[in-house]
Amino acid sequence: MTAAEPTRVAAIDCGTNSTRLLVAEPDGTGGLVPVERLMRITRLGQGVDVARRLAPEAIERTVTVLREFRTVMDGLGVSSVRITATSAARDAANRDEFFDAAEAVVGARPELLTGLEEGELAFRGATAGLDPADGPFLVFDLGGGSTEFALGTTTCEGAVSLDVGCVRLTEKYIEHDPPHPEELTAAISYTEAWLDDVARLLPGSTEHRTLVGLAGTVSAVASVEQGLAEYDRSRIHHFVLTKDAAEDVFRTLATESRAERLGNPGLEEARADVIVGGCCALVAILRYFSADKLLVSEADILDGLALSQLDPA
Repeated sequence: MTAAEPTRVAAIDCGTNSTRLLVAEPDGTGGLVPVERLMRITRLGQGVDVARRLAPEAIERTVTVLREFRTVMDGLGVSSVRITATSAARDAANRDEFFDAAEAVVGARPELLTGLEEGELAFRGATAGLDPADGPFLVFDLGGGSTEFALGTTTCEGAVSLDVGCVRLTEKYIEHDPPHPEELTAAISYTEAWLDDVARLLPGSTEHRTLVGLAGTVSAVASVEQGLAEYDRSRIHHFVLTKDAAEDVFRTLATESRAERLGNPGLEEARADVIVGGCCALVAILRYFSADKLLVSEADILDGLALSQLDPA
């Protein structure tokens, strides 16, 4: 990279369900210009809720994707990278096996984020392009193994992590295809019990002005609601998803088999088996906070990780 070329940084998030890459450069105003975004469903957290270990095949799937990402970063002239691991790695006794393999491929060792750190980074990424006048913001990042909530206006004033996610709920409660009503009820009730912690630990959470939803489940529901045949970030980012629409998508997906769900434009095949569990968490959140809508954000923890390398403040 020559001196005239912009600094390019990369952020990699190794989540419970997906592994994602963002390559970005500064826009000159304190923000980011995305150069490349990639997402691969690798299911790193396969079975970890029960076994408390990362499965060898899950590690291999993820490391294979990291090799792909390393090639992309090399081609784009990335000068620095932060790679993080979240819920699945937090729960796994053998996470160092994965960290060693990931470091050998990427050249940087994964950082094991606490739930608090994950929430703060998600908040920074999601609110960077929002008007503070629309705050306070209650940001939730609905992942595969955990969901982080963060509250604030211009900065994150508090965050909490819950053991609720689309993979965790699916493996814990969804046993039939399509799910039985009692399985859906159990998943929603489990989520609601955890949400009591949000109300207790983030007292202002029930008085937020704007609810912001992040991650694959939220984006998938927004995509299905719009009937998008192909992923279109411009149609999903900052889409206003109403509670009624989310409930409608939930009812549709929850009453279909996996094969039938694939007929819904906007739902990718690799997410079809965990989307109902994710929807259980999503509708529970909307109901609990009496929210009639949420703002969908495609800017999230990856954006926060990239911004932290350009501006550590």
